Amino acid sequence: MEIRTEAIKMKKSAPVLAASTMEQRNHALDLIAGALEKNKTVIFEANHKDMEYAANNGVAQSIQKRLKYDEKKLADSISGVLELKELADPIGKVIMNRQLDEGLVLKKISVPIGVIGVIFEARPDAMIQVASLCIKSGNCAILKGGKETANTNKVLFEIIKNAVIEAGLPAECLLQAEQHNEIDELLKCDNEVDLLIPRGSNQFVRYIMENTKIPVMGHSSGICHIYVDKEVDKELALSVILDAKKNYPAACNAVETLLVHREIASWFLPLLSAMFVEESVKINGTEEVKGILGTDIDIMKEDEFAMEYNDMVISIKLVSDVNEAIQHINYFGSHHTDCILTENDEIADFFIQMIDSAGVYRNCSTRFADGFRYGFGAEVGISTGKLHARGPVGLEGLVTYKYVLNGNGHIVADYSGGKKKFNHMDL
Repeated sequence: MEIRTEAIKMKKSAPVLAASTMEQRNHALDLIAGALEKNKTVIFEANHKDMEYAANNGVAQSIQKRLKYDEKKLADSISGVLELKELADPIGKVIMNRQLDEGLVLKKISVPIGVIGVIFEARPDAMIQVASLCIKSGNCAILKGGKETANTNKVLFEIIKNAVIEAGLPAECLLQAEQHNEIDELLKCDNEVDLLIPRGSNQFVRYIMENTKIPVMGHSSGICHIYVDKEVDKELALSVILDAKKNYPAACNAVETLLVHREIASWFLPLLSAMFVEESVKINGTEEVKGILGTDIDIMKEDEFAMEYNDMVISIKLVSDVNEAIQHINYFGSHHTDCILTENDEIADFFIQMIDSAGVYRNCSTRFADGFRYGFGAEVGISTGKLHARGPVGLEGLVTYKYVLNGNGHIVADYSGGKKKFNHMDL
């Protein structure tokens, strides 16, 4: 299969999909949900093959947790598809309606981006999330999942595509790239593909950005922080920190670094250490942290704090105040999701104002940074950039807009010559 040849077909189908009705696209989502349940035995058999391969070929445990697909994950996927179906149509929204002059009306209307290439990690549920979001938002999608889930992704893609065709949508609106070399082919399709969304390691995302002319949206890493202020509720802090680390340590929204106010370190760090020992979380920290805990922790240098573990490991550093915490986060963080734990409203507001991240939280787990939890139905990825979309990218992040101007023989010469004047009145 030549990616460019298929992408050309997809580019031609993009306007057809964009012109489809919300009822057609929602019907496709209904069919996808039903087909996933109906074919779950086949899905689990394919996933078992992937799990066996991973176990026999030294795939990291953190990756194996991501690629495992069971009854619970399937139920979550189906629930996500059905919730997505209930969301409003992102296409055709009138964002602006302005009369430039009598009979000359300008509208700004939301439209799909067109053809999107999504390269995602070893998580079968990502295939379902991404494909469903693209269908709902009227975008054609080229999908490339991780090699570790090759069998599961192949089965899931066939189920999804058959449902889309049954719903009467263009057969060319979805394409699965299965070979690694097809990624490089995809990167060259700058005339056919409108946007790339890579999900993976910092090194991988950087490679994508540096080897294509196609616009790229995504995040290169998830170095999330929690700052524990001196005015903190002890039980709240321990509960939130544990959830942010342990709930799903392989996720990009898991906490990687704790910054603790120096004034509470003498009593708070021992509590943290006891909790982490019980939960099998390894601590890395500064000499100052080791001096207080006196336990077997690896001492970190200042330049080692830009670390994403994706595992049951955490970095700890002491800071003098919220200003020092902010400086550390804005320098070492990946602008993903960062949190403050405090009972002081003024300090919390200052932290929220000054942290330059896609998500800034107070007194809650960083694990809430998720499209499904935000009510987006799902997400195609999390963007740490500032252009077009930021944070969990749901339906609104998958549309752009166009200007539609309706007139009645209007010509610019009448306005440049002073015969007529614009009135620029919002309708």
